Amino acid sequence: MNPVTQVRSRTAVLRDENIDTDRIIPARFLTTTTREGLGKVCFNDWRHQADGSDNPAFPLNAPGAQGCAILVAGRNFGCGSSREHAPWALLDYGIQAVLCSEIADIFRSNSLKNGLLAIVVGEAEHRWLLDHPGIELTVDVREQTIVRPGAGSVRFELEPFARHCLLEGVDQLGFLQQHGDAIAAYEQRMGKAA
Repeated sequence: MNPVTQVRSRTAVLRDENIDTDRIIPARFLTTTTREGLGKVCFNDWRHQADGSDNPAFPLNAPGAQGCAILVAGRNFGCGSSREHAPWALLDYGIQAVLCSEIADIFRSNSLKNGLLAIVVGEAEHRWLLDHPGIELTVDVREQTIVRPGAGSVRFELEPFARHCLLEGVDQLGFLQQHGDAIAAYEQRMGKAA
């Protein structure tokens, strides 16, 4: 995992509420244990028509949404079943941050562990972001701020361990591996005490 310190991008907006993990990545695509290629099926049944062509009604297919790395989503994003494939699909699609007034806990946890910023903002800020699609934002993990041009910055909260791992570019296993010497010393002390 690469360090995640800052994301600067225009925003794409999905106003729908209660976008569940099956809508992000349908269950039939959960047969892989690798992340690569999941962006092709991200929002598959919403993004594509039955013949496989792009659905012109899907907001992320609009020309202004192309290349956006920040997704502003409707309330209760990522609800439904727990599947790590959902943040994998979003990351592979090119989304680096999801901003919303309410994000499902398990989805948020899975996202942060995999380097996808899942950030909860207040209701007023959320409405403002929904009403300004395509605006250029800077999401700063170190400062825990979202900088809105001409509208000031907004603070957000990140659990300290998740923030540390994002800034260092490590997952939970990587964090433990960084402390291998201390773990070995502890195990040796405990072995002698037994």
